[in-house]
Amino acid sequence: MILEKNWYALLTRSRFENVVTDIVEKKSIEIFLPKIKVKSKRRDRHKMINVPLFPGYIFVKISLDPREQLQVLKTVGAVRLLGGPQGPVPVPETHIESLKIITGSGMDVFTGNTGPALKQGEPVMVINGPMAGARGEFMKYKGTGRVIIRIEALGQYAAVEIDEDDLEKVPPILS
Repeated sequence: MILEKNWYALLTRSRFENVVTDIVEKKSIEIFLPKIKVKSKRRDRHKMINVPLFPGYIFVKISLDPREQLQVLKTVGAVRLLGGPQGPVPVPETHIESLKIITGSGMDVFTGNTGPALKQGEPVMVINGPMAGARGEFMKYKGTGRVIIRIEALGQYAAVEIDEDDLEKVPPILS
């Protein structure tokens, strides 16, 4: 019995998108990592770099054959296929084709959603600056690119204001 191949979103460890992509490609499995060009956030450089459009996610085209799924999931940096209790949920082919067109167009691509990216109480981690590595809880948007997070230590809380770009949402698995 030949199972139909569909696209599935694969959650990866933080910053492992390229590693997982390279390894899965070597296994002769079709994979897609949409990337966009953004200005480097380093203060000492002002160059354009390629970054994943959806940090922490790549797309793989596989069947629901458990051996094929296992081949992908045993890859260093792979976490899980997105889905529910019934198993992985396929991503429509039309969505993947649209992403390929958008990322291949050379046009500026803007990410985000129509509402605020973070909700009060969501776990976050500081990824840049003197507080890099600190984990906390998103409190509110302060204004142009600034946010307030709450950090717990010894049963006490401290709130700090930092750049929104220096913050990353922590996936539920890691919080």
